[in-house]
Amino acid sequence: MKTNMGGMDRVVRLILALVVVALYYFGVISGTLATVLLVLAGIFVLTSLVSFCPLYTLFGINTCKVKN
Repeated sequence: MKTNMGGMDRVVRLILALVVVALYYFGVISGTLATVLLVLAGIFVLTSLVSFCPLYTLFGINTCKVKN
């Protein structure tokens, strides 16, 4: 896997994942919506840790800065 996520993209995904977890923890979201958002948050964390997003590959997006 070639990295295709830049630093800012990774940070934004991690922040969104933390927000979803906090909303679940404090009881703001529950039920099916909470389950779907928690799964999405887990995917965000995983893709942030490995710096690779499969959807970016499908759409030809690359937010990783190229080294000269």
